[in-house]
Amino acid sequence: MSALSPADYVRQTAQERIMVFDGGYGTAIQAYKLEEADYRGGLDLSMDQKGNNDLLSLTRPDIVKDVHRAYLDAGADIIETNSFSATKISMADYGCEHLVKELNIESARLAREAANEAQAADGIRRLVAGAIGPTNKTLSLSPDVNDPGFREIDYDYLKGVYREQCDALITGGVDFLLIETIFDTLNAKCAAMAAKEAADASGRDVPLMISMTITDMAGRNLSGHTVEGFWNAIRHVKPLTIGLNCSFGADLLRPFLTELSKNADALIMAYPNAGLPNDLGEYDELPEQTAALISEWTQEGLVNIIGGCCGTTPAHIGAIARTAKQAAPREIPSLPTLTRLSGLESFVMGA
Repeated sequence: MSALSPADYVRQTAQERIMVFDGGYGTAIQAYKLEEADYRGGLDLSMDQKGNNDLLSLTRPDIVKDVHRAYLDAGADIIETNSFSATKISMADYGCEHLVKELNIESARLAREAANEAQAADGIRRLVAGAIGPTNKTLSLSPDVNDPGFREIDYDYLKGVYREQCDALITGGVDFLLIETIFDTLNAKCAAMAAKEAADASGRDVPLMISMTITDMAGRNLSGHTVEGFWNAIRHVKPLTIGLNCSFGADLLRPFLTELSKNADALIMAYPNAGLPNDLGEYDELPEQTAALISEWTQEGLVNIIGGCCGTTPAHIGAIARTAKQAAPREIPSLPTLTRLSGLESFVMGA
């Protein structure tokens, strides 16, 4: 096995070949057609648990690990933990706030075991990213149209929520912390601070991976940032990867990915949906179709790591992995260091 740290291994490998991330977990879990009792297991919980996919790390770890194995067998170099909604805020919808620490530790442990087993079988190094979703709260916007200044939560509270998750994911053995599907830039900055504090407290180097989601065809997130604006807002945390996920299919993401690719001096990781959902909320784009659209990204040298989000399956990741072998990875551009000037400095220097 490589003696390089996880971060150095990814930096080196992702500039030698396009690496492969995994695909959608909700999609994969839906294929099992689980009932409420499957989600609940033997836990004494007062609320209906159907749809609480993160809880399966405790109640049906066999399914979670099977999903990990399927993506690894399909060619994934990096898998994420089954912890997208495993925060106190999101778990409140199911009355499971008290399970947050255990959920994240077990989710990380299951992914770590699957990655290690795959690596032992074929000698190819596999890595684990701790999935940190956006929660359903926003620091930038008011949920009350009649009170623009109102916020449901404040920065310190959200940082504590993220910190609890990050601490547990690190305890469980993740290599990276993936702050993904970001619709609010301030939420992302808050999560990044919590992640940095958690890594420092652990005494380990746990690099950040950050991925924005676009909410309109103008290429902005919900808090109004373009991809370039978003990158400039979070560049100071020095993420290992920056990228886009969810939102749209690979075709509609392409212009925004092009913009990010030319402006970011970090590795680009992007994982689109399998097109847009149909009227029933299902995804019809076939693996070969998704892979063909992503091949346009790879031919233009836009990405270093590729995978899939909503609607993608192990078959999609397998097709994407075959596409990845046929193209060279993106070269990271050399960009000038950003210098932030105060108002007085700007005036004196004529900036």
